[in-house]
Amino acid sequence: MTTDVHAHLLMPGLHAEVERRAPEQVAEAAALELRRNGAASQAVSGPMVGSRIPKLTDRAVRLAAMDEQGVDRQWVSASPNHFYPWAEEQLAVFIAQEANRLIAEHVAGAPERLTGLGLVPLQHPARILECIDDAVLGRGLAGIEISSFAGDVELSDERLEPMWARLEELRAVVFLHPFGCSLDERLDRFYLANTVGQPVENAVALSHLIFSGVLDRHPGLRLVAAHGGGYLPFAIGRSDHAWRVRPDAQACAHEPSSYLRKLWFDTVVHDPQQLRRLVETVGAERVVLGSDFPFDMGLDDPAGFVRGAGLDAEAVAAILDGNAAALLENRVRA
Repeated sequence: MTTDVHAHLLMPGLHAEVERRAPEQVAEAAALELRRNGAASQAVSGPMVGSRIPKLTDRAVRLAAMDEQGVDRQWVSASPNHFYPWAEEQLAVFIAQEANRLIAEHVAGAPERLTGLGLVPLQHPARILECIDDAVLGRGLAGIEISSFAGDVELSDERLEPMWARLEELRAVVFLHPFGCSLDERLDRFYLANTVGQPVENAVALSHLIFSGVLDRHPGLRLVAAHGGGYLPFAIGRSDHAWRVRPDAQACAHEPSSYLRKLWFDTVVHDPQQLRRLVETVGAERVVLGSDFPFDMGLDDPAGFVRGAGLDAEAVAAILDGNAAALLENRVRA
């Protein structure tokens, strides 16, 4: 078996409804994305996404593409443009619950091959629990996808404590996938908003989780970081040093590097040497296959990438399926 935990679904109907309900905010968000990414990158990204819409929306096309890649199962999560971090409370709850419905509908057509992850309104902590329950208990999804931050809500925010507790209780998967970057216009050329911005956001979000003690308080969390966790696993020594010498960096009980083995990381790192380093740092049992399907910054042959990285056979088998299967064990179901 081969399981890809990082694959996306586009929901054009949902976006159209959001645009109908909040046209000014959608236009403002689009203008912000243009400023953040730059016109040159947006001119490339539009046609790229357009050419991949069948893979992003059509179940039959998705399954055929999986067959070509040699992927037996995909975990399907919303394309990050569906996070809408600016949405006011009622609209945000509608978006999350409608996305949960559409994702569940998409994966229900091939339950032996597709597993769904839902959404929550991260920027409205008081409304998150009902959306977790809607996704996991109401729709039978395996967990949720979250961004690295939303508005003024960082992953270390005390208001998110009930969310972590509920996810731990349900033994649900949390897939951390950034959308946007807080560096904004500094990355508005050369596609830096993605090539630098995404790894930065992963590193910042994971650091908030580690240094704030979230993982001390919720050791049973099943959190998977996209893009190999960004820069953090490869520069974790600096975090350990800060923890040892700075009292303001000691809100977690142990050295930051120790928490990497309490998380999971996908294989979207693009370089065999970097994948080997990731396995060395976090352990083969904490790495899961990912592709970022079907975007151009993903892996066209995700399983081949892992098999060709020079890892031993036991590690390859764990990464291709065993670790993902273990993450889904004993979860609370609808």
